[in-house]
Amino acid sequence: MATLVLDNRALELRIDGAALAFYENDERRGSLPLKLLERVILHGDLALTAGVLTRLAENGATVLLLSKRHSRRLALVLGPAHNDAAIRLAQAHMVADPDWCARWSQRQVFAKTRAQQRLLRRALAQRPDCRKPLVDALASLESALLSLGSRAQPPAPERTRGIEGAAARAYFQGLTTLFPPSLEFTGRNRRPPRDPVNACLSLAYTLLHFEAVHAAHMAGLDPLLGFYHRPAFGRESLASDLIEPLRPHADEWVWQLFRERELRPDHFGREGEACLLGKTGRETFYQRYEAFAQAPRRLLRRQCRLLATHLKGRGQPLMADDAEDWA
Repeated sequence: MATLVLDNRALELRIDGAALAFYENDERRGSLPLKLLERVILHGDLALTAGVLTRLAENGATVLLLSKRHSRRLALVLGPAHNDAAIRLAQAHMVADPDWCARWSQRQVFAKTRAQQRLLRRALAQRPDCRKPLVDALASLESALLSLGSRAQPPAPERTRGIEGAAARAYFQGLTTLFPPSLEFTGRNRRPPRDPVNACLSLAYTLLHFEAVHAAHMAGLDPLLGFYHRPAFGRESLASDLIEPLRPHADEWVWQLFRERELRPDHFGREGEACLLGKTGRETFYQRYEAFAQAPRRLLRRQCRLLATHLKGRGQPLMADDAEDWA
């Protein structure tokens, strides 16, 4: 199954039998069989009708619509849902179970922190000139892991969130030293991202969140009902839970894009305080993202499938353990 990314405002999408056809200035430019499409990412102002979205959804494709300037999600169209309501009922029940939520939260944050450690250790081997900030960050992450306690006695989710926040601050203090000063990356910022690195991190996290919503939906889970990120209006909290251990892998991938000069400062522009990835940069980003995304997609599908099985009482969930090892 394929991912289709469209980033050309002159395109018009039409349905032609069992295919999605592309037109530019009323001239047909090509087509793809609908049955091959698993996900479609639309970036900016493309012309399409409700009928096109309906056919994509009917054929099981998930459609993500991003704003043309800020790479922010505007809408998400999901295909047919899993039909077993028992999974969602069980999920809703577990959201109210404090012991389950504490264990889940601990495992997700433990996996994320371990992944952050591995990234910084690999960076230390490549960048001995950054030894002091990287070693300091690694020491803080080790302290965070100890604070998470044992699996038999996980801290309350509120305490886990505090530990994660402290670990994230230390981690980004180390991570920022890996990027050249010309990128002006001094820490995590968003809404809007104010430097090229944060522009790429925000887009990568948006796409990972999209993958998690899709995986949860296909497994019969409710993406809105999270155990670590509590249910909140308009937020797919379970998807936020699922991608926590994957964020450091996205960070390392973004570092690689800049380290190998696949992306450069001239690929970015500014609009007020916002740093925007230009069209040439987006083309590179999406081409490389498709290769990067294969492993997290497999992991998310497996996590969601096993979590759904557990919620129905037939096995144990994959909560975070192998999220550390996929890369």
